[in-house]
Amino acid sequence: MIFVSHALPVNVPDEPRLTPANVWDGLVLKANNALPFVPAMTYCEVTHRHSDTVFDRDIDFRGQRFTERITLEPPYRVTFTRIAGPVLGTIANEVESTDDGLALRFSFALVVHGVAGGSAEEQAYADSMTADYLQAVAATLNAMRRLAEAAVAS
Repeated sequence: MIFVSHALPVNVPDEPRLTPANVWDGLVLKANNALPFVPAMTYCEVTHRHSDTVFDRDIDFRGQRFTERITLEPPYRVTFTRIAGPVLGTIANEVESTDDGLALRFSFALVVHGVAGGSAEEQAYADSMTADYLQAVAATLNAMRRLAEAAVAS
């Protein structure tokens, strides 16, 4: 099993400041349509709504098709549970308050079908996924900043 967790600061110099509500609103938008937020994703469609806070979506990520069940836990966590595809497990995006300010944490616990746990192949996959997710979190924060900037301008 691959387990990774990283937090990135939300507010950085020379960028629009975001509130926890801005970050939460951005996470909800990302859950419903991740394409503007995740560069490695080429397809995203909500396929079934179970409730206001639980729904399924199909995605293409890194050239592979997945089905994810999304659980919104307002106002601080979105959980993406992979229920179909070659890599199963859970991904979480969390709004955190830290001593240094506001942060966006992503964590994943994934199992790659056909890859032995603890193998060099699993580690290589974990390394590439970590790089992709760091890029996705940075892109998510940048998209949230653009949305906040547009809201202020209007």
